[in-house]
Amino acid sequence: MPAVIRHAEPADIDAIKAIYDQPTVYANTLQLPYQPVSNWQRLYNAGNGFYNLVAEVEGKVVGQLGLQVCQNPRRRHVAELGMGVSEDFQGQGIGSALLRAALELSDQWLNIRRMELTVYSSNEAAIALYERFGFEVEAELSDFAFQYGNYVSALCMARINTAVA
Repeated sequence: MPAVIRHAEPADIDAIKAIYDQPTVYANTLQLPYQPVSNWQRLYNAGNGFYNLVAEVEGKVVGQLGLQVCQNPRRRHVAELGMGVSEDFQGQGIGSALLRAALELSDQWLNIRRMELTVYSSNEAAIALYERFGFEVEAELSDFAFQYGNYVSALCMARINTAVA
């Protein structure tokens, strides 16, 4: 069954928290395990330019994507994104559906020219997904984060929408 992409609602907080409580999800983000619900409630007070999308399959939230449009006047053409997909739904097109929706929102409605993200260099599945959608590696950041007791590197990736002048 295909995923339905929609804006997250306050009632989705527990489902979003459950996604990011899964070991392979928090390990591939900057999230920490054992976060309280109150940390996720901040998603609804993230400020101007934040778009919070979820993927729903058969009424269950199985993925989340946050899109933050930069508020600095000189960088309002730039947005950053991050996402997580429930372990049981990884590799089933959920990430693609979320990313496609975020890029359509950015390209067609928000006038975003540059989309940026950071991904651990060991996360081959995510890198492949981003490359399929036109993201390119711009830099590697050594010892970017601490994960499973070791420092890990990350890649800075970006996609330029050349259709936006």
